[in-house]
Amino acid sequence: MKYYIIAGEASGDLHGSNLIKQIILKDAAANIQCWGGDLMQATGATLVKHYRELAFMGFAEVVKNLPTIFKNLSFCKQDILQFKPDVLVLIDYPGFNLRIAKWAKQHNIKVAYYISPQVWAWKASRVKQMKLCIDKMLCIIPFEKEYYKTQWNWDVEYVGHPLVEVVEEFRSTKYEVRTTNEETFLQNLVPHNSYLKNSIAILPGSRKQEITKKLPIMLEVAKSFPDYQFVVAKAPGQEDSFYEPFLQPYPNVSTVSNQTYQLLSNAAAAIVTSGTATLETALFKVPEVVCYKTSNISYAIGKKLVKIKFISLVNLIMDKLIVKELIQDELTTKNLVEELSDLLNNEARKKQLQDDYALLWNKLAAGGNASKTAAEIICKMTQ
Repeated sequence: MKYYIIAGEASGDLHGSNLIKQIILKDAAANIQCWGGDLMQATGATLVKHYRELAFMGFAEVVKNLPTIFKNLSFCKQDILQFKPDVLVLIDYPGFNLRIAKWAKQHNIKVAYYISPQVWAWKASRVKQMKLCIDKMLCIIPFEKEYYKTQWNWDVEYVGHPLVEVVEEFRSTKYEVRTTNEETFLQNLVPHNSYLKNSIAILPGSRKQEITKKLPIMLEVAKSFPDYQFVVAKAPGQEDSFYEPFLQPYPNVSTVSNQTYQLLSNAAAAIVTSGTATLETALFKVPEVVCYKTSNISYAIGKKLVKIKFISLVNLIMDKLIVKELIQDELTTKNLVEELSDLLNNEARKKQLQDDYALLWNKLAAGGNASKTAAEIICKMTQ
C-alpha cells in the first residue's frame, strides 16, 4: 500500500521514523513518501522535503514567511495527488497539516492524524473542522481522549506516548555497547579533564528563531558555574556554523550533535526549551528548568489566546507544577542561575523530582507502544 506522511519538525521526524518502521513490519510492500527529516529518510521512505525548510516559530515569524508557507502547501497538494496514497498520515505540525487534512477530505483521501494538535490549549474551535476531515485521530497524551469525548463527543484513539518507547530502546541497548559509547562520549566532552564529572545539558530547541532568542541567556549561566561543563545539544536540522558565534566566549561550554540521550544520561541538570525536550529530560530523570521566550508581539498575542496553566508537557500531563518554568521576561540569567543552583544543591527537591518523574513515567508507559498501535490502526485504514 501507499502511505504519504507529513512531519514538520525534529520531534515529528523522530516519531515518524518509528511509525514507518512499524508500518513496514506490518506491510512489507509499503511504498512511503514523506515530508520529514534524516531519520524518516533512513527508514527507506522517499523524502520529499526536509523539515528545516518548514520550521517557523511564533505569530510574527509565520506572517513574515507566509509566501513560503503557501508555496509549500501548493507543492504538497500537487505531490499528494501525483503519488495517490491509500492513506495520508499527518504528524503534529497543525498550522500546515490541518490545511492539508481539509483539502485531502475534499479529494476523498483517507486521513490519519498522529499526535493531536493541542486544541485544549488554544484554537479549540478547530475541532469542528477536524471531526469532519480526519478519519482517525491518534492521541499521545493521556487526558486528550477524555477531552475530545467530553468536550466534543468525538471518539479518538489513545495510543500511548512514543517517547516512552524511544527512551526504553536507548536504555535497553546492550550494556557493553552503551557504556563504551558513553565512555567515548565523556572523553570527547572533556578532553583535558579540566572540569568535574558533572555536566549541565543545554537544550535550546530546534528552530533558529528560538535558539537565537534563548541560547545567549542560557550560556551566560556557565560563568556562574566554572566547575561544571555546560553542553549544548545541537539540533539535527541546524548547521554547526550557526552555533559558533554563540559559543566563543565560554571556556566551559562544549557541544554535541546527535547525542542528546547520551548527554541526558550523564547530566546533573538541564536547561531546556519548552516542547518535547522537557518530557525527554524528565523521562531520563534529569532535574530541569524550562525556558520559553519569543518576540514580544508573538508573546502578547499568545498570552491572550493560549488558555493553559503550564507550558511544559511535564507539568501539563501531571497537572501540577513539577519543573520550574521561566517564561518571557522571567527568563533571565539571574533567574536561571538561582534555579540551577537549587536543582544542583537542594537534596529534598531532587528527591521530590525523582518521585514525580517516576509517576510521570508510569502514567505514559501505561498506554503501551505508541508506534506499534498507531501503525496497526493506519494499516487497517488501507483495507
